[in-house]
Amino acid sequence: MRSLRPLSVQYCDIATKRFICIMHTPVMKNATVLVVDDEPATLAAMSKILAPHYTVRAANSGARALQIAGTEPRPDLILLDVMMPGMDGYMVLSRLLETPSTNDIPVIFVTAMEAAEDEERGLELGAVDYIAKPFKPTVVLARTRTHLILKQARDFLLDKNEYLEAEIARRMEENQIVQNVSIRALAHLAETRDPETGEHILRTQAYVQTLAEQLKGHPRFGGIMSDHFIDLLTRSAPLHDIGKVGIPDQILLKPGKLSAEEWRIMQTHAAIGAKAIEQAEKDVEQPVEFLTLAKEIARSHHERWDGAGYPDALSGESIPVSARLMAIADVFDALISKRVYKPAISFAGAREIIVAQRGLQFDPDIVDAFVEKFDAFVAIAERYRDNQ
Repeated sequence: MRSLRPLSVQYCDIATKRFICIMHTPVMKNATVLVVDDEPATLAAMSKILAPHYTVRAANSGARALQIAGTEPRPDLILLDVMMPGMDGYMVLSRLLETPSTNDIPVIFVTAMEAAEDEERGLELGAVDYIAKPFKPTVVLARTRTHLILKQARDFLLDKNEYLEAEIARRMEENQIVQNVSIRALAHLAETRDPETGEHILRTQAYVQTLAEQLKGHPRFGGIMSDHFIDLLTRSAPLHDIGKVGIPDQILLKPGKLSAEEWRIMQTHAAIGAKAIEQAEKDVEQPVEFLTLAKEIARSHHERWDGAGYPDALSGESIPVSARLMAIADVFDALISKRVYKPAISFAGAREIIVAQRGLQFDPDIVDAFVEKFDAFVAIAERYRDNQ
């Protein structure tokens, strides 16, 4: 593609008459112009004007114009007669605009009609300009060049936009990968303190996503469970127990029952995790949505529907939805998993315990969703089974 140069304009004085002579400069290498007219004389005249500067293709009917427009070399511009037998210029333009392969080709109407409403009709339909017959060569060349320049600029910007969009998408994907890896790294940090949790973060992450998807159409949750919310929720879930890094080994790994004081210290892991995430939020200049949910989950996933949970004794709807979902996911996984202080119980046994806590420990509607997706929970547990 040749770089753009301005028109070269000079004044000529022939027999005392002054008029403008335009020395036409090609706008782009091998630009193709399609001329459409049912009159052979008009086609010949247009070709004579344009051929020194562009590749000219000609069509003597609307149907033939549509055939040519869809084949290579595709025209960069179409000069289209309005008044033609059979398919007139208005119909041709409509067909061009309806076809994906031709709807970006600019069209200049060429017509002997002089009524303002005719010109307005053509422009309203999508023509980019109007040339009246009998036409002047200088006008044809100037209008042609102007609209080829505009198309060239538009195509350039479109290519740039597509490149920038692809680059933004690539960088966002990279950032997402880094973010996900960072989340998993932090979650695994908590696991190193409690090695028996194994694939716990993968299972609970999948449980939470399953519950959220099930609640999409629920009257209480439908307005919350958007695809965006579920994505954030799923990414945030692995950080629910990050606060365990602040619990002493003699408590975290104790094989027997915890004393009252030890249990009080163990309960602080919820607030410790939320505080750590809150500190991370302060280190960035703008809010990060998934950290907001991660903080909710870390702090409140041990709250109970009846208000008997910790650390804030929240109840009912005052408990964040994200934490209510994690509460069931976390308890189910704890029940079916072997720990230093207890054996694993069966899937059916875990189901019975959770159903018995409907409306007590857990949001009743989320328990119902758990029951409906119980087979999916079992499949997740089997897929990410610990090597015990």
